[in-house]
Amino acid sequence: MAKAKKLRIRKHAVVLNRSRGGDTGIGIMLFLLGAFMFLPMVYAISQSLKPLDELWKFPPNFIVHNPTVKNYTDLFRLMNTSWVPFSRYLFNTVLISVSGTFGNLILSSMAAYALSKIKFPGRGWMFQMIVLSLMFSATAASIANFITMSLLHWVDTLWAVIVPAWGSTLGLYLMKQFMESSVSDAVLESARLDGSSEFNTFIRIAMPMVKPAWLTLIVYSFQGLWNSGASIYIYSEELKTFNYAISQILSGGIVRAGAGAASTVVMMIVPVVVFVITQSNIIETMSASGMKD
Repeated sequence: MAKAKKLRIRKHAVVLNRSRGGDTGIGIMLFLLGAFMFLPMVYAISQSLKPLDELWKFPPNFIVHNPTVKNYTDLFRLMNTSWVPFSRYLFNTVLISVSGTFGNLILSSMAAYALSKIKFPGRGWMFQMIVLSLMFSATAASIANFITMSLLHWVDTLWAVIVPAWGSTLGLYLMKQFMESSVSDAVLESARLDGSSEFNTFIRIAMPMVKPAWLTLIVYSFQGLWNSGASIYIYSEELKTFNYAISQILSGGIVRAGAGAASTVVMMIVPVVVFVITQSNIIETMSASGMKD
């Protein structure tokens, strides 16, 4: 009989034995990879603190030598010169991001529950169509979407941006795959036998069990909507987003390069905070999203 591998107990769990040197090496490797991935954010912050002479220096310096906050003051001064208050642009962005994310979460979760836990004719075909839709970019469907919005009389309204976000198939795919692997049919059947309605079973049992998946969906949906720029459906200036307003300010030329570097940091603050709060759940979701067909 082959010699059994040595086992050790770590936090009450039996794991395969591994040397302390191996653990240290893996830790160092992960630290270096994490630091390398963090470099673009450090560079963006460094750029936002550089005076103009350092911004246009070649070759560029990674670390700022004479930090200044003038780029941020210039950015907020330019914001105040806009004929549409920047608070309006910010309100539009927050409204679109929050409404679109919430609607996408609700509809994707309910559809995923039905596709994964309720047997009905054609559900396999429907899921295959959902997977197929992931192959098409938003640009490829822009003409058809514009015609649809025109027929609904939603052009030049925020509905033209919010409602399409509700139908994102990526969120539905993630939720469906995670529900299949994480929600036990036996648990749902027990709830039904106890008299629980289907909606109550979905809200009180299924959703808490897939918390990592819907937190991941919130991050992806919110980040995409927050960073959205000019929309082909919106013409009125007072309905446009914060990202669009920033891009208009920066179109003034190289003298606004410092304000542009500062705006990059301002725009990434909210998505980064949301990601940091939920990053552990994103990793768990991605590890389970492709376990079943």
